[in-house]
Amino acid sequence: MDNFDFLKKIDKDLYEIIAEAEKLYASEFFEQCMGQTRRFGERMCKSILADKRFYDMSFDDMLATLKDKAVSVPEKEFVEDLYFLKKQGNLSVHSAKVKKDGITALECLQRAFEAAINFAVFYRKSNKCILKKQYDINLLITGKPSLKEKYESHGKLVQKEKNRSIKQSYTMKVVPYNKKKKISLYWIFVGISAIVSVLLMLIIMII
Repeated sequence: MDNFDFLKKIDKDLYEIIAEAEKLYASEFFEQCMGQTRRFGERMCKSILADKRFYDMSFDDMLATLKDKAVSVPEKEFVEDLYFLKKQGNLSVHSAKVKKDGITALECLQRAFEAAINFAVFYRKSNKCILKKQYDINLLITGKPSLKEKYESHGKLVQKEKNRSIKQSYTMKVVPYNKKKKISLYWIFVGISAIVSVLLMLIIMII
């Protein structure tokens, strides 16, 4: 299980590229991780442009084309994330020293995650529910989701089961067995009359 599972059915090649980037990060190969996220971004550009892309177009050319076409906020954010991945990927590849920059590598993964969601929803018309997803750092490091993700997943499962359950068309009313019966006015009147009669008899006998 990883953060990019949703990409498996959308683009298997893209998924394998970014899954490798997460593995590199977990093994503390941060520069290689950033280079892999750059590759991920470039692969997305090629996938989006497809037949509209010239054979000799560079990553910069593809980004410029997407930037010109970007109208909505998600499209603009998508292009910004790709520019970031390209810049940091280039710096990591051409750097003379190994910086072990885990913070920047993590930001690259998070930017790649945001770009992947926009790619899936706005370019591949996937279910918009994935827009609610958040990058889980705990899942990246340990391979296990955070407690928040576990509870959310459990809650969704419970709700799904509830929706699948069939409601009864008729529900029997349960009458409590210890419910007291009400005394009618007739019997109250009879009781009072009896008491009055007894008292009158006693008075007569005494007199």
